[in-house]
Amino acid sequence: MTHSGFNAAMTKLPLGAIRPRGWLLDQLKIQAAGLTGQLYAHWPDVGPQSGWLGGPGESWERGPYYLDGLLPLAYLLDDAALIKRAERFVDWTLASQRPNGDFGPTTNDDWWPRMVMLKVLIQHAEATEDPRVVPFLQAYFTYQLQALPERPLEGWGQARGGENVLCVIWLYQRTQDPALLALIHLLQAQTLDWAETFTHFPFTRYVTDWDHRSHVVNVAMALKYLGQDAVLGDAAAFREALHQAMTVLDQFHGQLNGMFTGDEWLAGTDPSQGTELCAVVELMFSLENLLMSLGDAEFGDRLELVAYNALPAAVAPDWGSHQYDQQVNQVMCSYAKRNWTQNGPDANLFGLEPHFGCCTANMHQGWPKFVQHLWLMSQTRGLTAISYAPCRVTTPHLSVTVQGDYPFKNRVTLAVQGDGTPQKLSLRIPAWADAVTGTLDGSPLPLAVEAGYATLERAWGTATLALEFATTVRFVHRPQNAVGVRYGALLFALPIQTTWVPHGEHDTLKDWELWPHSRWQYGIVPQNATVQAAAVATQPFDAAQPPVTVTVSGRAILDWGLLNDSAAQPPLSPVATGEPLEELTLIPYGAAKLRIAELPTVQG
Repeated sequence: MTHSGFNAAMTKLPLGAIRPRGWLLDQLKIQAAGLTGQLYAHWPDVGPQSGWLGGPGESWERGPYYLDGLLPLAYLLDDAALIKRAERFVDWTLASQRPNGDFGPTTNDDWWPRMVMLKVLIQHAEATEDPRVVPFLQAYFTYQLQALPERPLEGWGQARGGENVLCVIWLYQRTQDPALLALIHLLQAQTLDWAETFTHFPFTRYVTDWDHRSHVVNVAMALKYLGQDAVLGDAAAFREALHQAMTVLDQFHGQLNGMFTGDEWLAGTDPSQGTELCAVVELMFSLENLLMSLGDAEFGDRLELVAYNALPAAVAPDWGSHQYDQQVNQVMCSYAKRNWTQNGPDANLFGLEPHFGCCTANMHQGWPKFVQHLWLMSQTRGLTAISYAPCRVTTPHLSVTVQGDYPFKNRVTLAVQGDGTPQKLSLRIPAWADAVTGTLDGSPLPLAVEAGYATLERAWGTATLALEFATTVRFVHRPQNAVGVRYGALLFALPIQTTWVPHGEHDTLKDWELWPHSRWQYGIVPQNATVQAAAVATQPFDAAQPPVTVTVSGRAILDWGLLNDSAAQPPLSPVATGEPLEELTLIPYGAAKLRIAELPTVQG
């Protein structure tokens, strides 16, 4: 969603202006061949009987959730079959509008699922320039302005009203209708006060009682509202609230993969607590929106950490199954009672619908929306690189093809093609980079980094820009004096040999338990790490063929056991152990479905 006209830092390019390439294109193709492409035939909630196709089936959030990822994926791949499927839902939705402006299934009048479908329609409009969308939105927002005073937001809609605001902003940019500003203020007044929640944060430990303010997905979504409110109102106050939000979430619930726990509610810092997949993709979208609203480079660092680690970790390599909850220290995925705040015994299985079906429907937006935000447009910085996954971005005066295997390799080449019009090109420099070396057509290119970005301005013709980010393995401090291992944008983990065992049947889509077959109780020596690069496979997030590894020394810890079928909290480090020193090979966290990523330390 764009925010121009509200003094936002950056704007999103239209859907289709950025095309994935290389491993990222492969990832989207695997997704399309997996659950995203198969759900319609195998999961009734988004199939032909869906209430969002006029059928008698599920009529709440699952159809809109599915479309929010399916539609952009279809257009990014130019997949005719998926486009046709998405268009069926869009056409039905547009035709469902009633004389008063309301729309959607008549069996469900909840404001919340319509907020998601609004985001779908906006992406559809960006991809197709469909002339039906703007008048449809105008009619619905007129209806909302009249209806909300008598039927205010409640429940999920009250927690997530900022999603509605995003869509009203999009229309205001195109119409400048002052009535939309009144609607924005009304929606904000009826949405939970997230700034107050984070400023006087009450959830400083494992949560035991239901509260919308501690629901992990609500929290992940709400972060974008603070950036949005900073653009719309008191910038300094909402920036401070956002800083406080990130601080308290990391302090009390933060995890090495860029996420915070929530299984279903905020659950503390123990690496065996879970994090819901819905929260992963929603935090990604929040960070993408925060980059647009405020432009701070640190949001790009967090976005990469989540996208390149937490997202692939919760999805099978063939995209045929997914987890509801992932654990940073995940030593088995089995049907068993765990220390979840609220989730059930199936929550960390890989499957079609482990636990609630919201993630089955919502997981699909992660990669397609990430592609759409790899580059943003800034009035002050021009065309701006956010992350360097392989892609091609095209704008009226400038196009850039990103070549290389980032983030598995920290060297990228940008093939630039301009029409000779003076243009700014900006490059986000990751905070983990100790130094960045640039060359332009083979000649050294000095890069002045300011607030996390390096900006180049010239009349671009054909040019080749190469960037190399120098970095070292970093040992990140965690509770109990444990450490995590990061190299560049990647988190690394000790993989556990794994057997995938079917658990029940779901037509052709199975649920799976993952059983461990190697020792996981190790501590590492936090020094002298060695990095080894390999070829990047079609599926780089596969333990069988990791594209980069980190080798460290470590020792077995004999008395570190299980608690509630999960790894017990890492023992206080440094751990005294007389076991012999061993060489341990760590692989990218997203590839290690069974793993220990928060490791105790031992003496060398």
